[in-house]
Amino acid sequence: MAWRYERWTADHRLPIGVVQRPDVGERVNAGDVIATGVGLGTASRLLGARRIGVPPGDLERALRVPVGSEVRAGTVLARTGRRFARAVTAPGDGRVLHVTTNGDVYFAPIVDRWVVRSTLDGEVTRSDDARITVEGEAWCLPGVAAYGPDAVGEIALGVESPLEDLAPSRVDVRLGGRIVIAGARAVPEVITRGHACGVAGFVAGAAPAAGLRLVFGAGVSAAGAPSRDDRPTVLCLMGFGTAPLPREVFRLLTTLAGSRAAIHTASARLFVFAPADAADAPRDALQVGLAGDYGGVRTISDGCAGAGEVAFPSELRAGALRCDGDVLPAANVRPFARAR
Repeated sequence: MAWRYERWTADHRLPIGVVQRPDVGERVNAGDVIATGVGLGTASRLLGARRIGVPPGDLERALRVPVGSEVRAGTVLARTGRRFARAVTAPGDGRVLHVTTNGDVYFAPIVDRWVVRSTLDGEVTRSDDARITVEGEAWCLPGVAAYGPDAVGEIALGVESPLEDLAPSRVDVRLGGRIVIAGARAVPEVITRGHACGVAGFVAGAAPAAGLRLVFGAGVSAAGAPSRDDRPTVLCLMGFGTAPLPREVFRLLTTLAGSRAAIHTASARLFVFAPADAADAPRDALQVGLAGDYGGVRTISDGCAGAGEVAFPSELRAGALRCDGDVLPAANVRPFARAR
């Protein structure tokens, strides 16, 4: 698990319906709105030329709003006449999509609005209808998975020890808008209480998979599109279940407490916006592994050596490594190396 201060990039994927986005080269800060858009419902066909009594080819000259415009309910889209006027009006809040060759108008209602906020302080290096990329310098801690929308807030310590679990009773409105360090495990009660108190996100060694499904649903994805969801983001640094934070990682989180930070859900990274000399990062990446056949995740301090092929209690026979006196399946051990 490697803390690094250097230059990073963050991709922000955009759904269909982009209305506004920045230009390449524009400076942004974490939390700034960098794109807005709308979700459209099923389009309907409105009588145009026939309703106002003009030839199909003349409808565009009678339009009062350009194609692609957002309009409010009752807005006059096209009109002819003065004393005895004939008009086409918008049936609801929506967007004018298209004018057909026979003079009809396609109109779609607006059913949703979304925003995308930057998760880095830096410069926009890509901006199109598919994604926006921001590049900037920050401290970065990569995790295993993140759930919920991107989150921005000040780091707050919720526990006093890397072995401790955050108790639901310690989550209150004073943590509103902050990214809270939740220790070894973020349980569902903590996440739901954080939702009620306006917490921006939780960073923990792990979270129970069943609890994540309970809070976010079975279809939750770590690499999701922009979300209107206001539930707290959860960043799992080491895995699922329970996983005490490495002391080196917790020490840095303690040092950087109070700094502005952001969780980029798609890449499962924690960015912290503090000076490069704000802390001393560990030089070597830590190794993590499953403790036993069905155990939780833990760090490995002294490295591993080959132990040949071993039959484990789960009836799996596979290559093994001897780590800190325990024999673990080789596939369950990996270095937590720096991610780009």
